[in-house]
Amino acid sequence: MAMRRPPVSETELEILKAIWEHGPGTVREINARLRPTGRRWAYTTVLTLLQRLEAKGYVASNKTGLAHVFRAVVSRDRLLRQRLKDLAQQLCEGAPAPLVLALVESQHFSEQEIEQFRRLLDELDKGRKK
Repeated sequence: MAMRRPPVSETELEILKAIWEHGPGTVREINARLRPTGRRWAYTTVLTLLQRLEAKGYVASNKTGLAHVFRAVVSRDRLLRQRLKDLAQQLCEGAPAPLVLALVESQHFSEQEIEQFRRLLDELDKGRKK
């Protein structure tokens, strides 16, 4: 079983999102990416958040150049899956169906998204019948 990483704070998540959306970067580059979102953090704040994420195992840095370049080692999809699993455990005794049903019932989906759901359900159904 894989070792669980410590949870990510909301501010750390903002840093991760900037890396996922724009790719690896230095502290200055990542800080600049956050400015359009309204964040005006000091260089040292961004560095501290990146160091925390590195200590938790969510990012890694390349220290061969003059400036450290930070990259994500955990994908958005992987973190999403873990958070949903944790939420199902916390709210639904581990059963994912109530969580999925609540999400689907409360949202409006495009025809393309509905078709994607149908394909996924068909694939799951085929796998279950084998």
